[in-house]
Amino acid sequence: MKFLLIVNDPPYGTERVYNALRLAHTLPKKDAEARVSVFLMADAVLSAKAGQKTPDGYYNVERMLKRVIAAKGQVLLCGTCMDARGITDVEIMEGARRSTMDELAAETVAADKVLVF
Repeated sequence: MKFLLIVNDPPYGTERVYNALRLAHTLPKKDAEARVSVFLMADAVLSAKAGQKTPDGYYNVERMLKRVIAAKGQVLLCGTCMDARGITDVEIMEGARRSTMDELAAETVAADKVLVF
């Protein structure tokens, strides 16, 4: 089954990104055939910024996104949202990539389940 998680909130300050990524990690454990795509929009694009340093004992969304990629998932970022926030391609973590609304539409059509956070 193909899952698309669309995330809108900033990486810290609310727990929506954290909870979306927890689900992204759990889905492949429950379904070995699961394919997970995470599309970061609005302030959520900041989640893929490389080099995040969080206090000990605090979750780190960059590390959580790396786990999605390691599990053969994909992390896509809204290019327009990146531009609006002054984030360049060189600032995002390895494995994540700039995307478009056209690609989000294609991912949505191809997904069996779409979840929005």
